[in-house]
Amino acid sequence: MKKPILGITMGDAAGIGPEIIAKALAKKEMYGLARPVVFGDLGMMERAVSITGVPLKCRAVDAPAEGGGDSGMIDVIDLHNLPQDLPFAKVDGRAGRAAYAYIESACRHAMAHAVHAVVTAPLNKEALNLGGVHFPGHTEILAHLTGTKDFSMMLTSPKLRVIHVTTHIAFRDVPDAVKKERVAKVIGLAQETLTLMGIQKPRIAVAGLNPHCGEGGLFGDEDEREIAPAVREAQEKGWNVQGPIPPDSVFHRAANLDEFDIVVVMYHDQGHIPIKVLGFDCGVNVTVGLPIIRTSVDHGTAFAVAGTGKASPDSMVEALKLGAQMAKVRFAADL
Repeated sequence: MKKPILGITMGDAAGIGPEIIAKALAKKEMYGLARPVVFGDLGMMERAVSITGVPLKCRAVDAPAEGGGDSGMIDVIDLHNLPQDLPFAKVDGRAGRAAYAYIESACRHAMAHAVHAVVTAPLNKEALNLGGVHFPGHTEILAHLTGTKDFSMMLTSPKLRVIHVTTHIAFRDVPDAVKKERVAKVIGLAQETLTLMGIQKPRIAVAGLNPHCGEGGLFGDEDEREIAPAVREAQEKGWNVQGPIPPDSVFHRAANLDEFDIVVVMYHDQGHIPIKVLGFDCGVNVTVGLPIIRTSVDHGTAFAVAGTGKASPDSMVEALKLGAQMAKVRFAADL
């Protein structure tokens, strides 16, 4: 079987993106799983190699198919769009605009199947906006670039997976956004994506929105009115879905008792908090519902350690592994 090509976007170069990519690609196992190619700036990657001290060299390639085959070499689709003296740990519109360009290029190649999965290093949302790119983050950018309307954010860690009904909206707006149709769609995305990850019969839990799932309407009726019907609809399809389950117990049942493969969560922090408590350094973000595979680190640009070489590559390593795994399933006939 041929190895899938992973298009790795460099992220915001003022942060730790280039450094964690260099550290991750210094692990020879990565080249046994896939052919990694970085979409970014050659000079920034060379700077990261120097800072981290990894035994790697960098070279520019013109197309993904030309690179990713040699352990010890970082192949870069060089957009050459940053000054070589770009400062670390500062919000800079140039870095934000460049980071968007890396995503756009990688996405375009993925849509053409020139890369089999996109793996992203972190963005800085303020830098994006200063650079004229007005999106909340990767998820919304990729949905825009691929013309996708129904999508969701999935987070994975060694002990827990979650997928979100809502993400980047104000907490006060969450109850109005938790609708049966949306919950049902996200349950379907969970079923589809876990199958792509190699889980043939996913066990899906659906978290409630309110304390005690509303306690029969005493603390809100969204659980009974919107969530429960979506669960029943999924069960009628023959899927193994349970819920709504009180949020104060569902994560324990999934992570510690191994009752579920994933938890459908209703809002951003309901999913992010347990994931980051259980596996801050090794979480992976997956955008589901897209026509392409996208995995990512589950952390930010970490300006506090940018340029020091101290950033952990663990989340990037896991994102690369998951991207390769999903690509092998989706493109099995071509690899």
